[in-house]
Amino acid sequence: MNEIRIQITSPHDGDILNFLDGRQTPSGLMIEVSGECPPGSEVRVNGRRARVSGATFTAPLLIVGELTRLRANTGPRAEDPHHEIKVLWDRNCFKRYRFSTDDNIWFLRDLAQNAGSYKSIFDTPYLSMWKRLRDTYGTSVQHNIYWQDEADFSLPQMPDKFKAEWQDNADWLKLAYHALANEPAYPHENATYEEIAGVYENIIGEIVRFAGEEVLTSFTTLHWGRASRDACRAVRDRGIRGLACPYPDEWPTEPHIAYYLPSEVIPHAQTRDYWWDTEEDLLFTAYDINCNNVSLEDIPKRLAGRAAEPHHSQLMEVMIHEQYFYPFYSHHLPDYADRVETCVRWLTENGYKSVQHDEGFLGA
Repeated sequence: MNEIRIQITSPHDGDILNFLDGRQTPSGLMIEVSGECPPGSEVRVNGRRARVSGATFTAPLLIVGELTRLRANTGPRAEDPHHEIKVLWDRNCFKRYRFSTDDNIWFLRDLAQNAGSYKSIFDTPYLSMWKRLRDTYGTSVQHNIYWQDEADFSLPQMPDKFKAEWQDNADWLKLAYHALANEPAYPHENATYEEIAGVYENIIGEIVRFAGEEVLTSFTTLHWGRASRDACRAVRDRGIRGLACPYPDEWPTEPHIAYYLPSEVIPHAQTRDYWWDTEEDLLFTAYDINCNNVSLEDIPKRLAGRAAEPHHSQLMEVMIHEQYFYPFYSHHLPDYADRVETCVRWLTENGYKSVQHDEGFLGA
């Protein structure tokens, strides 16, 4: 005898819901749960009888808390056929953006090499640019950093002379782990838990020494966006709650730039602003733009296109890589600052507020 099967198909396990997924009221978020079931079966969702039509069912459900378990079953007993998922609710959702930068080490080297003459961290041109954006647009930024550069500089050489200033600006200027170094590519892909735990702890220890705990954040991007499950567990167990994910524009594609996420998950996860891996308890936010890969004139069009997609319209994950800022870099972008400001200006003029993900629930 074949086992009766029942499956919730909407929402998906790990979905982060907001007002676009239902009808938000003072009491909560009213959503519709739907799925597949054996024809003619009696289905209940969280104890309430669902409407069954053929081999599908639907049921209204009021979401009232941040975390909700949805259970669809075909009988009253625990052992009866059932399917259970978990979802989160972004109760205070509004239009917001987070700006992060990857591959950072050279601005820290500049600060270290010029510590005798620099009176402020904003004497280095790179941070000076970000300070101007902060003063003009209220932009917060997070810099994901390496342990060492390609030559002979590493974080232990960074002086703590500027620690008080880092702390004074920690409400908008964050530092986070990225990788040991720029090379080799995909350093987390086949890494063990212990390898990443050691590098992570070394980098965070140095950040705390020269800048203070105040600048830390529980979100980051792992170098190249590919990582083993163990590597992600290593950073999660050390305080990382979420990862920015550069999902491919088209799927399927290789290499697959979505950490350890399995192929059957990516097509759904990449269609949403954010998604939660309920098994690993990690949040993933979808990149909306990498400014060094989009020309200056195309940045507004790219952002407008993402904003027009309902489930990419509320949380803009925007980024750029540090190295393109510098004239000595082989792929230097002379319009680097213009690209960043064009991105920030468009977001500001279109009603987006700069946030850090540690502020409330993903900045809300």
